Amino acid sequence: MRRIILLLLIFLAATLLLAKQVQRLLFDSKTLLGPVVFEVKPGHRFSQISRELEQLSVIRQATALTWYAAFSGLDRRVKAGEYLFQGPISAQDVLQQMVNGKVRNYQLTIPEGWTYAQFTEALQAHPVMQDKPIPPADVLLSSLGSQQQHPEGLFFPSTYYFSSQNDPESVLIQAYRRQQTELASAWSGRSDNLPYKSPYDALIMASIIEKETGQASERSTVAGVFVRRLQKRMLLQTDPTVIYGLGKDFDGNLTRRHLHHHGSPYNTYKYPGLPPTPIALPGAESLHAALHPAAGNSLYFVAKGDGSHAFSATLADHQRAVRKYQLRR
Repeated sequence: MRRIILLLLIFLAATLLLAKQVQRLLFDSKTLLGPVVFEVKPGHRFSQISRELEQLSVIRQATALTWYAAFSGLDRRVKAGEYLFQGPISAQDVLQQMVNGKVRNYQLTIPEGWTYAQFTEALQAHPVMQDKPIPPADVLLSSLGSQQQHPEGLFFPSTYYFSSQNDPESVLIQAYRRQQTELASAWSGRSDNLPYKSPYDALIMASIIEKETGQASERSTVAGVFVRRLQKRMLLQTDPTVIYGLGKDFDGNLTRRHLHHHGSPYNTYKYPGLPPTPIALPGAESLHAALHPAAGNSLYFVAKGDGSHAFSATLADHQRAVRKYQLRR
C-alpha cells in the first residue's frame, strides 16, 4: 500500500513538473530582445517553422510548440506571410498570430494632388513592392470595368496598408474602388444646376480645384469661379491644366507662349470647357467643393503669395489684383 501511495506521489509530482514545464514553454510570456520579423513561406512544414522560431529566440523550444500545434490541429491552419513578433509574447500567442494570419502591415500615404504617375512610382519604390510589376493602365482599368481609358483622377489619395504578400495592383484596386465610392457619394448629394454632364466631369473639376489651392477654406470659392465660367461659356484659363498638358516638357517656368500657343487639349487658355481628363488625384474635400460651389459673382482669382488668393468679379478688379500681388506695383 505504501509503495502504491509512493508511486502515486511520484506520478503526481512528475505530472506537476511536466505541467509547469509545458506552462513555461507554451503559455508563459517571453520578453524578446527586440522586434523580430519572420516569414512563413508557403509549403513549409510546421516543424521547420518551429525550429526557425527557436533559432530566432522567439520561442523557448520548437518540439513543445510542434507537438502542441499537431495535437490541437492548428499546425495545418498556419498562414503564409511576414509576421512581426515583439514585446512579451508566449509560444501559444505566436502560434495564434500565425493561425489568424495577422501578418506585418506596411503603409504608403498618397497625398491629395499627386498624379497617377507619382502614385505608381511611390508604390513601386516601396521596399516590399520593388520588382513587382504594375499592369499597364489600360489593362488595369479594363479589368476593373472602368469606362475610362486614362487613369488620372480615378484613384483616391489616402494611406493604404498592405503586407509583403500583396502586389501593387491590389493597392491600386483599393484606391480605385475608394474613389468610385467617394465620387458616387458626392455626386448623389450635389447642388442643383451644375454644368456637369456626368460624375466624371465633376471629377475633372475636383482635380483642377485640388491643384489650384491648398487652402481648404478656398476650395468652394475656387469651384464657384470655375462653375460660373463654364456657365458663361468663358475659358477656364487655369494654369495647372496647361502644366499637366506639358508633361515632362514643363521645366517649372510657365510662359506666355505655353498659355497661348501650346496645342495640348489641356490648354484651357485655348480650348473651351473642361480638359479631357482629370489632372491629378482629388481628395474628398475637392470633390465636395466641385459639387457644392460657393455662390457669388467672382470670375477671376490671383495668388497672393501666401497660399491664398484674391477673388474678383470684374476684369478691371482682377488686373488691379494682379498688379498688387503678382507685379508688386
